[in-house]
Amino acid sequence: MTANNERADWWKQAVVYQVYPRSFYDANGDGLGDIKGVTERMGYLRELGIDAIWLSPFYPSPLVDGGYDVADYRDVDPRLGTLEDFDAMCAAAHEAGMKVVVDIVPNHTSTEHEWFRAALAAGPGSPERDRYVFRPGRGENGELPPNGWKSTFGGPAWEPVGDGEWYLHLFAVEQADLNWRNPDVHEDFKKTLRFWSDRGADGFRIDVAHALAKDLDSRPLADWPDEPDQGEPGDDNPLWDRPEVHEIYREWRQVFNEYEPARFAVAEAWVVPEHQWMYASPDELGQVFNFQLSNAAWFADEFRTAIEKGLAAAEQSGSTTTWVLSNHDMPRHPTRFALPQVRSSVHHQLVTDWLLRDGRTYHEDRELGTRRARAALLMELGLPGSVYLYQGEELGLFEVADIPWGALEDPQALMTTHGDAIKGRDGCRVPLPWRAVDESGDFGFSAPVEHEAAHLPQPEWFAQFAVDVEEANTASMLWFYRRALGMRSELLTATGDTSLAWAGGYGDQVIAYERPCAGGRTLTSVTNFGEGPVALPAGEVVLCSSELLAGRLPQDATAWVVR
Repeated sequence: MTANNERADWWKQAVVYQVYPRSFYDANGDGLGDIKGVTERMGYLRELGIDAIWLSPFYPSPLVDGGYDVADYRDVDPRLGTLEDFDAMCAAAHEAGMKVVVDIVPNHTSTEHEWFRAALAAGPGSPERDRYVFRPGRGENGELPPNGWKSTFGGPAWEPVGDGEWYLHLFAVEQADLNWRNPDVHEDFKKTLRFWSDRGADGFRIDVAHALAKDLDSRPLADWPDEPDQGEPGDDNPLWDRPEVHEIYREWRQVFNEYEPARFAVAEAWVVPEHQWMYASPDELGQVFNFQLSNAAWFADEFRTAIEKGLAAAEQSGSTTTWVLSNHDMPRHPTRFALPQVRSSVHHQLVTDWLLRDGRTYHEDRELGTRRARAALLMELGLPGSVYLYQGEELGLFEVADIPWGALEDPQALMTTHGDAIKGRDGCRVPLPWRAVDESGDFGFSAPVEHEAAHLPQPEWFAQFAVDVEEANTASMLWFYRRALGMRSELLTATGDTSLAWAGGYGDQVIAYERPCAGGRTLTSVTNFGEGPVALPAGEVVLCSSELLAGRLPQDATAWVVR
């Protein structure tokens, strides 16, 4: 546990572990992970050496989009527990020295939310409808959508309600977009932020943070392009990364600062690097996810560029950056690194195509993927800023590519059509394996012997990656994570120094940088992307992702050297 956890700015260099609650641990045997399951595994999380737990949504939800379709922002889904279970989990985390971060979904609500039901009942022009984005349809009787905007999950972004009006849903049809020009929306979310802060939440992860502010009135809707690009920000984009969104977060900052210590937040904002810093401003959320690292293929120049952009955004914001290799929305990085590496303007394109064909088109070299994942972790952990881990990556889990289509839950898979089909994100959301041999048949995911089947099927090869197997093997990925996280805390974050200097003389196939570390010493991190082994600088090799070759660093490996 790092000393940062005791400071108001603990989050600036924290290691945050993302728990996808429905797939973490099932304490009651209904096939869904739950809040009590997180509490029961708190010792495992403490042993890992993390600073905070980020809980993906656990609110009442129809589960159309894995809980990101929220029906009530100030309660716990009864299938996952109760508010009292949340309180107990929060207390257990704090007792173990860990902070708690909860997910906030402010762009849209479930169509089961009481507000949306009231909007449908109230009719056109009502105050209830003004809380959402309703517009009249085109055509004589409003039978055509207001324009041709597409949902990011496939299909049109407008849905008719039978009275000539349509509502906007940038995601699933069951996720109605809120109208952030309405003061009711502002006040209700401030109430939600206070509700969870009062119950012990230390911070918030903000879903789709770049989409809240929208321009639907400055010109006729039909004049906008059918698919405004998330990567093209500014006044000319009606939906994404508009300047007005920052007014919302400055308002939220006032709420965060009501607490001691002040709450922090991290934005999920898929924006150009030049705009990241605004979300991370101390006057707004504090941090923003830097997805550049997770978008990079296994090429030295792509990782170097990702690091440079992350550091530049942090310097501009006056905060620290974040480093991410995997999360609940992308294929697991050991699989990405195990497949052929292809440069592409569309990140993860090859693995997306591979998943669409159940993982049968390209060879997944798991030995190579594991080696690269170990190297990437050590390179990532040495960087200044916060690191966000995704559950199961500490076990070295690969993407589950062959989930039967009939068992999929992700709306991306359910809503896309043959021409633009996507298998979706379920392959990284499969319930974790806790025991290799288990009479329950689900690798120990469910506590009771008698239980419902896990909500997503687990493959037989999960037995090799079960927690009990890896805990018994000191050469496992789990032990490597524990050692690396412990060493990061001991050597780097305890100093509070977030500076970095590039180390020269290695060539363009090596990423090497230096950081001040404990005891007035210097840590050098060296990652070798090249074909041949490279010499390491003078000093003590305190950790290496692979065995050295006659004292030299082999390909696809990272070493930490202290002098």
